Amino acid sequence: MNAESRQIARRAITVAGTTLISRVLGFARDLITAFTLGAGMFADAFFVAFRIPNLLRSLFVEGSMTMAFIPTFSRVRAEEGEARAQEMARSVLAWLLAILTVITLFAIAFAPQVTALIAPGFGKNPEQLATTASLLRICFPYIVLISAVGLCMGILNASDHFFAPAFAPCILNVGFIVAALIGWKLGLNVAYALSWGVLAAGLGQFLFQQPYLTRVGFTWFGPWRWLDPAVLRMGRLMLPSVLGSAVYQINLLLGTLLASFLPVGSISYLYYADRLVQFPVGVFGLAVSTAALPSLSRLAAAGDMDEFRAVIRSSMRLSMFISLPAMAGLIALAAPLIGLLFGRGAFGPQAISATAGALVAYGVGLPAIALVRPLVSAFYALENTRAPVLVATCCVAVNIGLGFGLMHVMAHVGLALAVSVASYVNVACLAVLLRRRLGQWPLMLGPTLKCAAASLIMGLLAWSVAGTHVLWALLIPVWAVAYFLLAGLFGLSESRQLAGALKRRLAARLGRAAGR
Repeated sequence: MNAESRQIARRAITVAGTTLISRVLGFARDLITAFTLGAGMFADAFFVAFRIPNLLRSLFVEGSMTMAFIPTFSRVRAEEGEARAQEMARSVLAWLLAILTVITLFAIAFAPQVTALIAPGFGKNPEQLATTASLLRICFPYIVLISAVGLCMGILNASDHFFAPAFAPCILNVGFIVAALIGWKLGLNVAYALSWGVLAAGLGQFLFQQPYLTRVGFTWFGPWRWLDPAVLRMGRLMLPSVLGSAVYQINLLLGTLLASFLPVGSISYLYYADRLVQFPVGVFGLAVSTAALPSLSRLAAAGDMDEFRAVIRSSMRLSMFISLPAMAGLIALAAPLIGLLFGRGAFGPQAISATAGALVAYGVGLPAIALVRPLVSAFYALENTRAPVLVATCCVAVNIGLGFGLMHVMAHVGLALAVSVASYVNVACLAVLLRRRLGQWPLMLGPTLKCAAASLIMGLLAWSVAGTHVLWALLIPVWAVAYFLLAGLFGLSESRQLAGALKRRLAARLGRAAGR
């Protein structure tokens, strides 16, 4: 394992550990949301209203903006110095605020039309359409705030700081929890309370980043310009990459569109199932790609392609090492997991069964969802945005066609399965194109088969106790340990790599604590 791979593992542990806190809070958020809001008309309306700015968040914050900003910012810093890089970042903020403010005002003014475009099935229920449009007007300004948070994230990650950006989603989850409980306790409409909570959380996330930016020496006060050449170069990278970087979220949005024609509750079932799938993706899949992008950008700028190949292979192996057992566990324990997390209050047995079916269908595609991120990061580090866009266009077409056909047979489960199939098509096409560029496959067959074998054994063990009352939940840590032992037995270096990075991280924390 080379130095860059060890560095990525160290960063990934930091991001994953912090994101784990956020995801645990996210489960609490979903539990409370399910209890207070349920899966009826107001729940569907809120999830559609929130999904629209949330999609834009994926496009601008976790997608094209971050992936285009970090390589450009790193190159400017290396070639022109720190002051020039900060000027470029301030110029990016000016453009973000200008563009997104116009988009937000447009969305507020035409909220019914935007809602009808995203969820055309709501047109048959005027009350649902009007409610969703009203909630959208409250939620939509969140995109301005969270995009500014994304820019902060890019600056901090390029400066080798990963904690604050990874912790920011915790603030959103706390905002959800507080808003839902206040709305429920005071007898207010919980959907409206949640919408205002989203807006307050966006502001909180931005303010949280500021002390950490100061710590790395960045300031928002200083020169900036509209026609900054580095920003224009970033824009050329970013504009064609919007589709390619967030194809999974786009497919989810298209699934929401089709689900609006299905019975009430279908959108909510898909939302809750996706939230569970996003736990391992967010904790580990996003952590690996976030940790890898700065290294890939520096290596590409330096022309060190041998090290670049090693880093992308290491990132892919690490993603597969985590995502395959996560897939096996989610599929094996889908029904009891949904029942434990959401099965109370307004979320009854029928909702549990329907959501569990969607979770199995989404879970099948989990490895592909995790692998797409490092693959796309590799293309953007090479400043090649055309390939991900072409592939994403193909995948969106696959998702629409397959989803439309399967929804008539499998209802909302068919829509989830279509997203999974489209994700595998995305990975396969990107891997082929990257092989042509690098001269070797980014993912090796041998380690993948070993991960799959260990995951299958672990999944079967978990499935064998899924029908028990409490035992299945108590044994989850046992299955995780069993997977790591099997991985070591099969000779997979990732088990030692992650354990070593975690041990060094804990030792550093204990050392700092002892020195205080």
